[in-house]
Amino acid sequence: MGGTGDISTPHREPIAPKLELVVGDLSVSRFEDELASQWARCLDRQERAFRVISAFHRGIQSAAEHSSADIVLVDLGPNLGAINRAALVACRFIVMPVAPDLFSLQGLRNLGPTVRQWQDEWRERVRKNPVPELKLPDEVMKPAGYVVLQHSIRLDRPMQAYDLWMNRIPEVYATKVLDETTDETTKDTQPNSDPHCLGLLKRYGSLMPMAQEARKPIFHLRPADGALGAHATAARAARDDFAKVADRIATATWRAGKKPGPRKSRSRA
Repeated sequence: MGGTGDISTPHREPIAPKLELVVGDLSVSRFEDELASQWARCLDRQERAFRVISAFHRGIQSAAEHSSADIVLVDLGPNLGAINRAALVACRFIVMPVAPDLFSLQGLRNLGPTVRQWQDEWRERVRKNPVPELKLPDEVMKPAGYVVLQHSIRLDRPMQAYDLWMNRIPEVYATKVLDETTDETTKDTQPNSDPHCLGLLKRYGSLMPMAQEARKPIFHLRPADGALGAHATAARAARDDFAKVADRIATATWRAGKKPGPRKSRSRA
């Protein structure tokens, strides 16, 4: 913050074999104004501005190199502030979680044009980098698809009220996020048949308190954690659902460009 030093290597918390976590901190919110002002100063070719804006990228790269990581997942809050912009600069792909409601549709309408604008602005800034040894990412913020978080499901189908909202997601994603023109066929596309839909996840609300108490993912819950009967069945189903989503994200990022290489990141925005 004082401009007298650079970033240090982030602390990595071991979670499981081949899995480490860089823990977030609410105090990062104090950097919002600094990141916003330095974004504009990048156009003036100021070295410190580029070091500030690329702090997340360089921190992620440093942690990934120390961990020999192949993939980095960045979990971001649902906003379009300066912190998220600087974090997305560090991400090659974006996976967008949406819910079948009005707010998520409006979020896609806001997110799509904003991300495209940030992409253009970042390309312009990269060309003005005054420090050649400061390696900056160039291919960033590519939409990889979306995941629908369903509120409630009955007989393997969403409730009718949510179904109406879900059927509007593919068109909004195509037009507002991908900036594509749609025809009548696209308007009739449902998430189940949309190639950009990476999966539909149940709410699993009853498992979340157990997972928080046990401090483990919902698909790792066991009878000893309180997952009995229907809860145990739901935990097993969650494992299958999340595995399918993970596979589809890997496939989507492969198709979106290059094969994800070492120390490249993806964001769930």
